[in-house]
Amino acid sequence: MVHEQLIARSSEIPYIQLDNKVKRRVLAHSAQLMLVEVVMETGGVGTVHSHPHSQNTYVLSGRFRFTMDGQELEVAAGDTLAFLPSVPHGTLCLEAGTLLDVFSPMREDFLV
Repeated sequence: MVHEQLIARSSEIPYIQLDNKVKRRVLAHSAQLMLVEVVMETGGVGTVHSHPHSQNTYVLSGRFRFTMDGQELEVAAGDTLAFLPSVPHGTLCLEAGTLLDVFSPMREDFLV
């Protein structure tokens, strides 16, 4: 059975440091949906990768250059991206900011 976190109190959820410029924390989630906050400093990199989940990313703040299936595009606060399952994607943080990622179904590999 997948552990569900139906209420996320930000003061109680620690960040996981992915490298010196990128950290994330898993917020509320169920088996079918997961919300993840990603905080990046300028120069932080989300290495190109793919996964079987659908993903939407909302840019809360900052500026980012995303690569999606080999195509580059820049986004800023208020922009949203949708990634189809298994499509390679990654990002470079151009101006420190925060992303809100939504995955369906949830990413069990993000639960530590």
